[in-house]
Amino acid sequence: MKFKLAALLSTCLLCISNNALADFNLNGKGTVTYPTGIEKPFNFGFAWQQQVGKFTIGDKSYNMSQLPNSYSVAITLSKDDSQVWVQEFNNGFIKEFDWQIGKHKVSLKKQKFSDVVKGDYVIELNGRSYFFTRNNASIVINFDESGIETIAIDGVTKNMGTKN
Repeated sequence: MKFKLAALLSTCLLCISNNALADFNLNGKGTVTYPTGIEKPFNFGFAWQQQVGKFTIGDKSYNMSQLPNSYSVAITLSKDDSQVWVQEFNNGFIKEFDWQIGKHKVSLKKQKFSDVVKGDYVIELNGRSYFFTRNNASIVINFDESGIETIAIDGVTKNMGTKN
């Protein structure tokens, strides 16, 4: 009987081995466009290795006891609203970007509108348009064991910035 119990316990432990660990790797490929019109590719993704307790943000890895709940990517408009700075994507100001992270697509484009829009920028998240309400916005990525649970954008509005 003890042998059968030990065999059953060993089998159960084998079944919940590495396959049950919550690991993911999201590459995060994108392109930045400079004010000059030149485009440059970038990689900014996330990875989680539960067994070793390692979370990767971009090209840096950190030892963590558990998966973080979220990560925010800040978008800062220049004082004259003509360009943006996204530290994770580039070391200086850019005009636009496209970023594919997992099944999500985030882009920032300059566009002229009939109504006044801050910086003439439209931020798109999975095909839905948003507009700056202040000089700082954040892309908030919420994680779960399988990768990205949700993405939201703070500091924006859906109404093209025309309502006060």
